[in-house]
Amino acid sequence: MESTEGLIGCLEEVPDLTTTVPTEIDQFADRFASIVANIETVIQGKRDVVELVTMCLLAEGHALIEDVPGVGKTLLAKSLARSIDCRFHRVQFTPDLLPSDITGVSIWDRTTGDFVFKPGAIFANIVLGDEINRAGPKTQAALLEAMEELQVTVDGITRPLEPPFMVIATQNPLEHEGTYPLPESQLDRFMMRLVIGYPIHAKELEVLQTHGVHSSFDTLEPVATAADVQSMADTARQVHVAPSLQGYIVDLMEETRRHGELLLGASPRAALHLQRVARVRAAMQRRDFVTPDDIKAVAIPVLEHRMVLRPEAQMRGVTVAEVIDGILHHLRVPGLRGEG
Repeated sequence: MESTEGLIGCLEEVPDLTTTVPTEIDQFADRFASIVANIETVIQGKRDVVELVTMCLLAEGHALIEDVPGVGKTLLAKSLARSIDCRFHRVQFTPDLLPSDITGVSIWDRTTGDFVFKPGAIFANIVLGDEINRAGPKTQAALLEAMEELQVTVDGITRPLEPPFMVIATQNPLEHEGTYPLPESQLDRFMMRLVIGYPIHAKELEVLQTHGVHSSFDTLEPVATAADVQSMADTARQVHVAPSLQGYIVDLMEETRRHGELLLGASPRAALHLQRVARVRAAMQRRDFVTPDDIKAVAIPVLEHRMVLRPEAQMRGVTVAEVIDGILHHLRVPGLRGEG
């Protein structure tokens, strides 16, 4: 009898995980689904892209959307910002755009006899850099500190940016005249590169019917707040990644660095980004732990833009996505049984 009572006492001391973590995960999944569904009322037929850009936001990363004009790149960014009721700024990148137009500038105020800082477009929650490759390298580089460190330094003074913060940059992959391609160092700061693509016949017909009279964006209402997004990001950071899965991510990175078709493999920053997005995907599916499928599902959008093919591989028509698929197919998937 005493042993039974002792066992009951021990069980009473164990925290009830079913009423703590799963509750937060359920709230995360419900809000995530609500945000995605709200954006889908404007961006129709592209659920996978909408989910990925929302995952990127909650993983505290930045997205590069590379596609032809007219497929909804700008509208996607605006719809995301309105859905979470946050500050949104758009910067149209042109050859004459100055770094101070992005970061801000100090202006002399005669009344106070001192310089007053005028914040630039970077001081927002969602910043859209439209056609980022049309501005010069110096202007492009003005985004680097903000994207990596969530702060901006102007005239020797460092000013923090308010979270959540996300840069969504767009560029047209077909036009190269008068453009400045992003260097690898800046591409690596983007957590994902996304391609929207053309809608299928039925969805394009639905777009004509929905947007033919008025834009559904005009009536779009917020379904979350910036505080909700920050809370969701905090929840995602607590999702468990088993040591064997962290080893799996590192093995994947090492395979890209020694692959015969690649001139440049994935960086350690890529490994961190992959883990963060995998955590968000797990929470989106109401799990408080990451599985190998989470990593595989987001590997291409997270890794593809960071790698460079060898010239001979390009001549044979090999793509980076095919290389990543091949590595994932042959890489041993760890067993998670018995891991905490």
